[in-house]
Amino acid sequence: MKYKNPILPGFHPDPSICRVGDIFYLATSSFHYFPGIPLWRSRNLVDWKLAGHGISRPGQMDLTRTGASRGLYAPTIRERGGSFYIACTEVDRAGNFIITAPSIDGPWSDPVMIALGGVDPSLFFDDDGVAYLCTSCSDGETAGIALSVINPASGEILAGPKVISCGSGGRWPEGPHIYKKNGLYYLLISEGGTEYGHMLTVFRAASPWGPYEACPRNPVLSHRDFAWNPIQCVGHGDLVDDAAGNWWLVCLGVRPIGSVLLHNLGRETYLAPVSWGLDGWPLVGDHGVLNLKMEGPLPGPAVDNNSGVSGDWHDEFAGPQLSSEWSSLRARLPGVVEMEKQGGLLLSGGGVSLSLPMATPAFVGRPQQAFDCIFKTSFDFDPSSEESEAGIVAYYDDSYHYEAFVTRRSGARVIDLRKHIHDTEAVAATVSIPQEGTVHLFIETSRECYRFFYACGEASGELGSGMTAGLCTEGTWRMSFTGVFLGLYCVRGRALFHDSSCVDVGQAS
Repeated sequence: MKYKNPILPGFHPDPSICRVGDIFYLATSSFHYFPGIPLWRSRNLVDWKLAGHGISRPGQMDLTRTGASRGLYAPTIRERGGSFYIACTEVDRAGNFIITAPSIDGPWSDPVMIALGGVDPSLFFDDDGVAYLCTSCSDGETAGIALSVINPASGEILAGPKVISCGSGGRWPEGPHIYKKNGLYYLLISEGGTEYGHMLTVFRAASPWGPYEACPRNPVLSHRDFAWNPIQCVGHGDLVDDAAGNWWLVCLGVRPIGSVLLHNLGRETYLAPVSWGLDGWPLVGDHGVLNLKMEGPLPGPAVDNNSGVSGDWHDEFAGPQLSSEWSSLRARLPGVVEMEKQGGLLLSGGGVSLSLPMATPAFVGRPQQAFDCIFKTSFDFDPSSEESEAGIVAYYDDSYHYEAFVTRRSGARVIDLRKHIHDTEAVAATVSIPQEGTVHLFIETSRECYRFFYACGEASGELGSGMTAGLCTEGTWRMSFTGVFLGLYCVRGRALFHDSSCVDVGQAS
């Protein structure tokens, strides 16, 4: 059956997958966004529905004052004996931890801390019931993969850690997972960094402790030498077998905006069929390569995945709770994001700017999932001063964002277009609008630029644009791992948003 990649477009990095019966479950990284660790379910591996989040209560994990692209890294999801386990890393304060739940829907436990360094923890339950934890490790000179025996209920390390592999020679061996097949233990890791040298390598041994031999075809998946491929940076994978005995791999990758190696959508989740050679080593994708259109023995026919539309949605903010598809920065503070009983989303700004590092502004956003789309909102906002503003934003992080917003200038209500790139922030355009009335704001996105439009009463038009390259990962000053979010925000005052929507107008992007 044919299907399309990515299976989770936009910012959905570091996928990990498991299966229970005929249902697949997937977790992805969330970094400094809240709620954290998005969780997905699917019956056919290509049509995914958000099931919730592993970190959804403020008391579970404190992400306030977390830097951009820090926070929650690379969860691994596994199921054992009717319980779900997620091992993850909070890179700045908490370190490695495990959370558990009786169902993917939760409730997820408070974190059980693991007194073990490294990142990318992955649980492996052997047939005899022994639980192993592998992580990346480094002593400052040598990097590798360390293995321990762990009590997942308490986090206690029972044996190890022992370095079991230093990879195949690529930098930063990380993202380890162990599997058992035909009596042998297979170790899948990422090497080369999560940029354009990314690759997946495989090793196997008769014991989980090694010694491990390398697959003669390593790397089993990499696009580092295929600059023509529209998918780049592939790596950080996880294997799963379906109920029919077929094997699959999920991994991350990016889609550059063009011939230049810049990407703005973030690291996305891709799917590849896996077969096993006569020598017992895995064969991934199309001779170790992924494509936007692929074919494999899916567990069920693709439905939404084959429609050619990615990321279409509409939210009228009519329910008692905000949809879990929306994310906030670091936390969702009481009284800042509220659903009105009469309908609408009320954002109450306390003076916190989108440009303030490690802050928690009145902001909700969703990942941009297609190159060419139209993002809209309508809202009512009466700014009391020049410090009051609310509007719409294309947001990468606190140093890279474009926004159109309603504010007040010399007593008049106006709409400004502002750009923040690196350490430069400037208003690029200002238009006057009626003193009263609902405001409609639009962002048209493309591989070249973000164009901003407005309408209010009889006034309407284009505000201006910002280049897409300004919101691309490769141009940021910090090591960053996220993608553009399309969002709504309020800095000071109270803004009532009536609806918001996004439509993919590219269809083939």
